[in-house]
Amino acid sequence: MMLTASNLTKRFGGLVAVNDVSLTVAPGSITGLIGPNGAGKTTLFTLVSGFETPSNGTVVFDGDDITTLPTHERARRGIARTFQIVQPFAGLTVAENIAVGAYLRTHDRTEAEATAHRIAAHLGLEPMLDKPAAALTTAGRKRLELARALATAPKLLLLDEVLAGLNPSEIREMLPVIRAIRDDGVTILMIEHVMQAVMSLCDPIYVLAEGRLIASGPPDAIANDPKVVEAYLGHGAAARVGGAKQ
Repeated sequence: MMLTASNLTKRFGGLVAVNDVSLTVAPGSITGLIGPNGAGKTTLFTLVSGFETPSNGTVVFDGDDITTLPTHERARRGIARTFQIVQPFAGLTVAENIAVGAYLRTHDRTEAEATAHRIAAHLGLEPMLDKPAAALTTAGRKRLELARALATAPKLLLLDEVLAGLNPSEIREMLPVIRAIRDDGVTILMIEHVMQAVMSLCDPIYVLAEGRLIASGPPDAIANDPKVVEAYLGHGAAARVGGAKQ
């Protein structure tokens, strides 16, 4: 496995945001992480990416225990993440924003700029390279966030709601982009609320609710799991949905 998170727990005072969660991510996969708002998904991402240290549990990446490694060391080993709230360097151009990520692997400006142009071409950002990042639409900023992460040359990419705020047409355009990233050799673990996209892209899927892992498996099994239906729609929902199908 590329990533193995074992028995992760994170406490913030009396709040247990992540409670004894274990998951694995296989090389070459797109693995989904879903759950209602407040389920602990983004906190789990912070534990994997190093922005927080777990209260208990371990994170193993490429066979090495990285539980206590700082974020920049995890980035050097090949873990990159995007953020739910996209905040580009507004005063820089699109090309300069992407090049910032490339400087993780090189100190040469020409090489960093070449990396920025190559990644921009893959993500449909090439016509906007010289524009200020502040001028981008929401969809453009989402692609820029992806580009900055990819410029670090990751092995594992953590996507935190990369489809949030996009309209249906923009979501449809983004799905092949995500698949292409995987096909280029980057393994993906993604948090997402757009269920149609999750079911289309991911296998397997993990489901969190109130900080706990309540289900895992292929898309069809997750979609029909009574615990998952209850977590999203409330107590008694699984029985109501089952009755409606009869």
